Amino acid sequence: MANPQTLTARGESLKAFLAARDFLFKYREDYETAYRDFRWPGLTQFNWALDYFDDYARDNQKPALWIVEENGSELKLSFAELSRRSNQVANFLRRQGVRRGDRVVVMLPNVVAIWEVMLAALKLGAILIPAATLLTEADLRDRLGRGKARHVIAIGAAVSRFAGIGGNYTRIACGGAEPGWAAYEDAYNEPAAFAPDGPTNADDPFLLYFTSGTTAVPKLVLHTHQSYPVGHLATMYWAGLQPDDVHFNISSPGWAKHAWSSFFAPWNAGATIFVHNYGRFDAKSTLRQMERCGVTSLCAPPTVWRMLVLEDLKAYKVKIRKLVGAGEPLNPEIIEKVRAAWGITIRDGFGQTENVLTLGNFLGQEVKPGAVGKPSPGHVVVLLDGAGHEADDGEICVKLDPRPLSLMVGYMDDPERTARVTEGGYYRTGDVARRDADGYFTYVGRADDVFKSSDYRLSPFELESALIEHQSVAEAAVVPSPDPIRWNVPKAFLTLVPGVQPSRELAKEIFAFIRGRLGPYKRVRRIEFSDLPKTISGKIRRVQLRAVEQQTRQSGERREGEYWEEDFPELK
Repeated sequence: MANPQTLTARGESLKAFLAARDFLFKYREDYETAYRDFRWPGLTQFNWALDYFDDYARDNQKPALWIVEENGSELKLSFAELSRRSNQVANFLRRQGVRRGDRVVVMLPNVVAIWEVMLAALKLGAILIPAATLLTEADLRDRLGRGKARHVIAIGAAVSRFAGIGGNYTRIACGGAEPGWAAYEDAYNEPAAFAPDGPTNADDPFLLYFTSGTTAVPKLVLHTHQSYPVGHLATMYWAGLQPDDVHFNISSPGWAKHAWSSFFAPWNAGATIFVHNYGRFDAKSTLRQMERCGVTSLCAPPTVWRMLVLEDLKAYKVKIRKLVGAGEPLNPEIIEKVRAAWGITIRDGFGQTENVLTLGNFLGQEVKPGAVGKPSPGHVVVLLDGAGHEADDGEICVKLDPRPLSLMVGYMDDPERTARVTEGGYYRTGDVARRDADGYFTYVGRADDVFKSSDYRLSPFELESALIEHQSVAEAAVVPSPDPIRWNVPKAFLTLVPGVQPSRELAKEIFAFIRGRLGPYKRVRRIEFSDLPKTISGKIRRVQLRAVEQQTRQSGERREGEYWEEDFPELK
């Protein structure tokens, strides 16, 4: 039987959590009041799954999760059913030896087990290490080694990737029997009631994320039972989610964005999470399912938005009320195309694995073209210049006095890096932005991606936004290209829309097009038609393109499909 003091602490924490959530509900279209008056709840003992989710789920037959497969089959589970099933999974994992504080690598796609395991791990006090299904054996060895994992839960199709990875860790396979692996499906034979082995402190560890590694080796980011579960009240507020929403977040498990918008933000609101599974993304099929199933809220990364706008969006009678985008900045051209078709503005947002939605465009606010918005409730965001002074142009930083509940504990086993990014009373994101007189932030890029050309500081994002306005350009990545006169000039690697072939004439057309949209000092001087290297989470690896460009210029050779502005003297 639980200690009465523990029950009191948990009850007070739940009350504080719900009060904070309901405050954001009340002022969902009044950003100024929400930002001014919101305060993070003070929590002591709090287990989001046991104290909040199970309480909300009691006798609640409302759909919590709706998964539609590519073949048309679907699974719809209520909050009450997921509460019961996660209890069974928690009992099963306990029987397999999973204990409070144990680290568990979870390598699952968007199947029901990923939601059950997340809830079960919260209830057990285990620490999850989410792993994308596209990870290689070397990636997994890194996660098991640096992550110090004692257990693995993997989809059956991926278990062969663990064959060469030694170690004494529990192996659990989902989706079919595998030799030497326990069958996840046996969990459904376990008792439906679960008893925790003790209280959960709000600052107990829960998630250990490996970052996507766009510029360096992935870092290990540690989150707690409050930093993500409660911190994503800010993400809920940005998305504008309410209990009657059917929310569709196009994201893969293994990355923080999945926990953001396919777990905590919608369920904090009591909304239904919608999933459409597919082998390869097909915009037409996804739009048809959104229309059929009455999706009311959509969050998608820029890569998906770029494919969606190639379709006749007006032809789909969707019930969408809210649209948001995150992962990378969204180009204004995409936002305008969607607004023209559906009459709804995609509201961009900014955050990281290390935190939650930190900057965003919120309901009821004016959305300025190209701006990522204003600070979310609970976050004091400033820009620091190179000297560490607050300015209107510089690195995006979060003030740590008071420290927001939503911020990571730090980088696991790397106290020096943790100290470096939190020195001086600020959490430093490594991203650069500008702030205008109205307090709106405009994203410039990763500090590592911004470069100088002829002593001008250039943002790849701004140049890429101009390039994709051309009807033949699907995606663009701009990097510095060494130049003997200007030091660097902007070079764009371009992926073309389906059906368009690269050619000298098209290169000339794009150079002429960009001249009318960018000043001479930031004009793209070189282009190359090419596929873009990406992380397995879908982010463009500009660091790889920069290395390729450095090597190419050192060789003195041109690459296939590469054109320079001076190749077209007729443009001058």
